[in-house]
Amino acid sequence: MTDSAPPGFRERVLTLVARIPEGRVMTYGQLALLAGQPGAARQAGFVLNSLAGGSDLPWQRVINAQGQVSTHKAGFGDMQENLLRTEGVVFDAQGRCDLSRLQWWPDGDRAAPPPPLL
Repeated sequence: MTDSAPPGFRERVLTLVARIPEGRVMTYGQLALLAGQPGAARQAGFVLNSLAGGSDLPWQRVINAQGQVSTHKAGFGDMQENLLRTEGVVFDAQGRCDLSRLQWWPDGDRAAPPPPLL
């Protein structure tokens, strides 16, 4: 698979990931939205996957929209969950964390999403 993201997207994604505070998370879709490419969650994932252990960026703080890690198939899921647990992120029995409490939105970039309608 190739990263078909427009120029500059990679740098914006990495800059945002660097800002995620310890103990907080961001979703791939949210990351893509804030990096200027709504709907490019998969491309944001490709950017993070390209780091392949050679980065000090807190890649573990990016999870899927269900509040779960998506890296089990790549062999990093347990490591990602453990890294998040050491930061205080709690997962339930289904492997989900509470996005309503832990999802981070940068100040000034976008207001937090509205409360759920249902």
